[in-house]
Amino acid sequence: MDVVVLTDKRYLGPSSGQGEPMEGYIDNLLTEDRLVMNALVACGLTVDRRAWCDNSVDWSQTKSALFRTTWDYFDRWDSFSPWLHRVQDQTRLFNAAPIVHWNLDKHYLQDLEQRGVKVVPTAFIRRQTLLPLFDLMVRSGWSDVVIKPAIAGAAVDTYRVTRSGEIATLSPKPSSKEDCESLWHALLAKQDMLVQPFLSHVIETGEKSLIWIDGEVTHGVLKRAKSGDFRVQDDHGGTVAPLSVTQTDKDLAQDIMTKCLKHCSSQGWEAPLYARVDLMRNEEGQWLVSELEMVEPELWFRFHPEAAQTLAQALKARLTASA
Repeated sequence: MDVVVLTDKRYLGPSSGQGEPMEGYIDNLLTEDRLVMNALVACGLTVDRRAWCDNSVDWSQTKSALFRTTWDYFDRWDSFSPWLHRVQDQTRLFNAAPIVHWNLDKHYLQDLEQRGVKVVPTAFIRRQTLLPLFDLMVRSGWSDVVIKPAIAGAAVDTYRVTRSGEIATLSPKPSSKEDCESLWHALLAKQDMLVQPFLSHVIETGEKSLIWIDGEVTHGVLKRAKSGDFRVQDDHGGTVAPLSVTQTDKDLAQDIMTKCLKHCSSQGWEAPLYARVDLMRNEEGQWLVSELEMVEPELWFRFHPEAAQTLAQALKARLTASA
């Protein structure tokens, strides 16, 4: 087998064109994976699609594994982490294992910033730190912030905290009915957390995502939150639409990825095969990196199928070069 496309066991629906199409979210991700698989087959590669946690797979019998829709890894970290350490010695991963390990934890934003990438200002708070959130907000000069885990996805455990005097408003309201500080310390008890100033333009203009594949910016999308929310993920009612990518967009993404590649090279890592550059505007109108996703980002091939071909051709070229 040349390539195993990695997914989440929840998404092992029809992936090769058989069966009735599924609606909505599942249908979209199956479409995305199918486009990638068809493009890989068109390149002359043998392809399968498996859940990463499938114990029946002998990973040493496939030349490579491509992370695509493994969207349960942060919910199953105690299983995913040892699996990753084991499989990285059995087959070639795209993106490469060192990049995956680095990019799983949002502390990578610090490394990018040190390379000159303009990122959303971020305070990194270690697990079990006894630091009141209000104290941090006062010290940082932020009255409106977003708190999120260092390792997570789909806006899990992500909240907006708006302070007015001694009163804090949480959005969304936690199901546990905890107040702000209680929630904050409960989150810190189990994981590292990030605190970032809330950028109001995310509501007004959305979050821009630019897709980079093997040195080329192929396409982009614009994500918007539903009314009354700030989370742009479709898990929370957000919407996504194709973006008309300008040369300025391309130049910005290429500059960010050039700096990222320099960091990877300095560590002795193989260059990433793909990345998604997520950008938000600050009050001065600058586009800042909110995240640089290189593990299993949604790449919206359904809006630009040609990008799946670009990915497949680039992956084949790397396999051929190492043969």
